[in-house]
Parts: sequence; structure tokens; C-alpha cells
Amino acid sequence: MQSDAKSPDEYISSLPEERKEILQKLRETIKENLPKGFSEEMGYGMLGYVVPHSLYPAGYHCDPKQPLPFIGIASQKNHIAVYHMGLYADKGLYDWFIEEFAKHSKLKPDIGKSCIRFKKPEHVTVPLIGELCTKMTPEQWIQLYEKEFKKR
Repeated sequence: MQSDAKSPDEYISSLPEERKEILQKLRETIKENLPKGFSEEMGYGMLGYVVPHSLYPAGYHCDPKQPLPFIGIASQKNHIAVYHMGLYADKGLYDWFIEEFAKHSKLKPDIGKSCIRFKKPEHVTVPLIGELCTKMTPEQWIQLYEKEFKKR
């Protein structure tokens, strides 16, 4: 479900009541834990954290006018989604996350490529998402992105 919200605050305020609190908590946690250099903005109908053009002028290879995406959070129809491109690109980070997830939840992780899905707000592993955010700087993400995704 893509949102037409123009700002992160508008996005949060447009959510159903049962999703507002957890999405706001995720937003705050991500902002507190992401290394310096990432920017918060709306993108692809969700709240996103990107490498801005000022740090990576080439932008996203799929659409160079867009900044390089890194993390997105969204309230989808049947779940809350956290999209983390680093999990998709870095097998070691993915393996770390799977191992740590078991320490934070009794549930089996519901993950597909870069998407972590949580069926209920109370299932969101906020502290783990916060820790995940600390694992990669914008510079490390750019280097990994260019190695794994950018067409030569």
C-alpha cells in the first residue's frame, strides 16, 4: 500500500491508529541508530532512509533522479514492513540478523530479499532493528551497492 503522504509526519499521521505508535517508534529508533549521512524522506510511497545525492550524486541505478535507497518502513495491508537493502546485499549481515532475531522473538522471521515482515505491531523487534541500523555507514552501503547492484 503506497502512501501519497508528502512528509514523514504526514505519513505517520495517516496510518490507522493501531499502526501509528509502532511506526513512530520504528522511525525514532532508526533515526537514533543510523550512522551520520543518511537522510529521511518519503520515497516509493513509504518512509525511507537514503544516501542523498550530496553524498552519492549517481543516485539509484533504477532511477538516477532518486537518491540511493537503504531502509524503508511501511504499513502494508497485512503487515508492517522494514526494507533493509543491506540484508539483501550482504550475506554476513543477513546471517547475523537471522541469528539475532531468535534472541528477540519466539516467532520464525518472515523475510524476503530485503523485506522483514511483522504481522502484528507487538511482533516488531524494535531493539534489533535499531542494532541493525548501526551495522552499515553510507560509505559502506555505497561500496557494497556498487559491487553488488550497479551495472558496469
